[in-house]
Amino acid sequence: MPQWPPSLQISRWRFGLFTLLYLYQGVVAGFALTALANHFAAAGASTADIGRHLAIVGLPWVLQPLLWGPLIDRATPYRMGPRRFWLVVSLACAQASLAGLLVLGADASLTAVSAVLFLHSLAASLADTATDRMIAGSVPADALGRTSAGTRAGFVIGSAAGTAIFAWILETRGFPAAAAALLGLTTPLALAAVLVREAPGDRFLSLRRDRPSRAPVQGRGSGAVSFARRLLAAFRTRDAAILLAMCFAIDFGLALFEVPFAVALVQVHGWDAGALSRLQALLALLGGTLGAVGLGAYVDRIGPGQALRALLVACAVAFGVAGLLIAAGLETAAGPFILGLASVVPALLYVALLPTVLLASRDGRASATQFQVYMAAMNLGDVVGAALAGALASTMTPTLVALGVAGLFLICARAARRPGNRPGLANEQPFFAAEDRAPDHPM
Repeated sequence: MPQWPPSLQISRWRFGLFTLLYLYQGVVAGFALTALANHFAAAGASTADIGRHLAIVGLPWVLQPLLWGPLIDRATPYRMGPRRFWLVVSLACAQASLAGLLVLGADASLTAVSAVLFLHSLAASLADTATDRMIAGSVPADALGRTSAGTRAGFVIGSAAGTAIFAWILETRGFPAAAAALLGLTTPLALAAVLVREAPGDRFLSLRRDRPSRAPVQGRGSGAVSFARRLLAAFRTRDAAILLAMCFAIDFGLALFEVPFAVALVQVHGWDAGALSRLQALLALLGGTLGAVGLGAYVDRIGPGQALRALLVACAVAFGVAGLLIAAGLETAAGPFILGLASVVPALLYVALLPTVLLASRDGRASATQFQVYMAAMNLGDVVGAALAGALASTMTPTLVALGVAGLFLICARAARRPGNRPGLANEQPFFAAEDRAPDHPM
């Protein structure tokens, strides 16, 4: 197959584009959710303040299915490609939002920073919706594990690099320099969306709609009512309900533990904010690169369902051990190990979770919206967990929180073993075994 122009029909370009797009998300997340949160925690912000910031920045990701899923599924064909058009436009808006950080100045408040990053999240969540729809439409079922590993590695590398780089810049040069560096690092990554087409015949750049002679996108022309009915029907099965609840519970539990524990390390146990950010970056990097790449091929071989169940149990064990270490009064001495348990194992969990959700979402007519409903459930769990972390930390000991999260993962593992209305939960086939529908584009 010709290698030029670059398109999603070519595996190397497809893998590279999706990895770079998630690398972009990771760089921003490392700045906004870790380095910045630790920076303001060191400046005296409370757990509630940090949780509120994380909730505000994460809110657009919760609203993805309502805001962007139907837009992408029922998109008008554009000469750039129906999903690539929205990807390029949304990334341009996202970069414009990041430029807004430059006007806040050195004395920017956490509230003002949260508001600007909220605007970025609105645009970035649209880009993410378009990206996920392109993955669902172009990646064969037997390559989803490797693609998931690539996107996870991209996100984690970006997050780790962003956390370490911006923690150092915030500490030594201040907020304006960090905002300028963020814009400079993310712009080349955003430009990758301009290079790779959905199909070889798509225009390089064009804001015009496609010619009427070209076949419309799946779902275009179908009424909003029938679209909504198809979407609701997709979530009526017991399997869908279990997976939806699981997506919420995973990120909810992680946020309940990670937010107050990180704040306590800085404010109670005397950790340096920059050192904490660098350690978090290193741990995430180890789990999301070496671990994710090795696990991706394994997921493709045994199916995401079996891998997901095993990793849910591993997460339960990790948080159980973390709870026991905290109960023994070893937060300061064993802090790095506890952080590793709370970050590395869950990072591997997502490598199996993403193919699981993609296979559950391959409806073809509402797949972007279905996928984003599952992703929104995860983001909602993260937002709710972050928002409640402060109140919970004031009423429960860290040991009880860690053990409670361990129990939550055990419940998820147990639920994943229950037989549902369709194959996948109770056997070794991929979760929701979606009959491996043909992708939009051939290999």
